[in-house]
Amino acid sequence: MIAAPLSLYRTRVKPEWVDYNNHLNDGYYLVIFSLGGVDEFMNRIGMSDAERRATKTTIYTLEAHINYLREVKLDEEVEIRCQLIGFDQKRFQLYLTMHTARLGDELAATSEFMLVNIDSAGDPKSAPFRPDVATKLAEVMEAHKALPLPQNSGRAIGLPKKK
Repeated sequence: MIAAPLSLYRTRVKPEWVDYNNHLNDGYYLVIFSLGGVDEFMNRIGMSDAERRATKTTIYTLEAHINYLREVKLDEEVEIRCQLIGFDQKRFQLYLTMHTARLGDELAATSEFMLVNIDSAGDPKSAPFRPDVATKLAEVMEAHKALPLPQNSGRAIGLPKKK
């Protein structure tokens, strides 16, 4: 049974990740979302480091967004959860959430990634997913299709227009 959403990763906020405000530095949110969310998701769909090397395929990030919702502090444990929003033959869209015990059900941050499958055998180029990866994506999508679309999904950055 595939969890909806998937709990992918837990880590503690390290001293070198903390900024001058004694909070998790904004850049480390992306590090945690990328390594703990995207990479762990890749492992679950058959694209671990060993599988990528053996098949000469990889994933490139096309776009990523972060919403910083609450502060995260030194030594706090964070958990990354993942919802697959959609996929096609070459791309998938992930929505990741960051949680802490201190915040309970309140989110610390969210991130959304658009990623593309790459054939890296020669000059890197986008390519359809291997059949086994496409099957795993479909299995995750089946488990996640009943989840509501997250509030910040698809959000664009911009200043409000003056009236």
